[in-house]
Amino acid sequence: MIKALVFDFDGLIVDTEMSSYQTWQEIYAEHDCQLPFSTWAICIGGSPQLFDPCEYLEQQIGRPVLREEIRLRRRQQHIRMVEAQPVLPGVEDYILSAKRLGLKIGVASSSRHEWVDTHLTRLGLIDYFDSIKCFDDVKRTKPDPELYLAVLDALGVHGQQAIALEDSPNGVIAAQQAGIFCVAVPNPVTSQLSLLHADLCLSSLTEVSLEQLLAKVRGTVKHEHIH
Repeated sequence: MIKALVFDFDGLIVDTEMSSYQTWQEIYAEHDCQLPFSTWAICIGGSPQLFDPCEYLEQQIGRPVLREEIRLRRRQQHIRMVEAQPVLPGVEDYILSAKRLGLKIGVASSSRHEWVDTHLTRLGLIDYFDSIKCFDDVKRTKPDPELYLAVLDALGVHGQQAIALEDSPNGVIAAQQAGIFCVAVPNPVTSQLSLLHADLCLSSLTEVSLEQLLAKVRGTVKHEHIH
């Protein structure tokens, strides 16, 4: 029986992925070089340790850059762009439906609390969540399952009693490694990546209601048990 719903944050609740990539592309353009999407994709939805854009920029241009100045300027632009972003379609309906159905809800994010909590507060959503686990709470972020395991522990449920909603390959791996049925809901950036390893793929959370999703998951799990 499903007792909890766990959301990723970046790219799933708010589309932060487009501006994240776009702002780095602008920095690279200033230096007359490019940041290929295939290179950037390594770190989407995962740990910052997976890819260092400043280091890669230095490799491309063959000289050091003012890393802190670049990171600060790029982050300020990223923040400005994300602050204008609304909640992605279907997210609020899922949250309200989960509350109505008595499900616990959590967030598992590779970003820091400062980022996640600020935006959830801005969007008026933060009080709905029973547990929010972020970069600051764990030693290893996605694709490691530690974030999801921390949320499960805080919610008092087992992996098979939860559904995870993710937009990135790294996030899907993390959720599944924690034993959670994972639904991939890609955004314009992550739709360019393969999410075939997810247990279910939706084009948007508006595609099916939470009630319909729960019925699908129950059917899938029963089918697996039969075989």
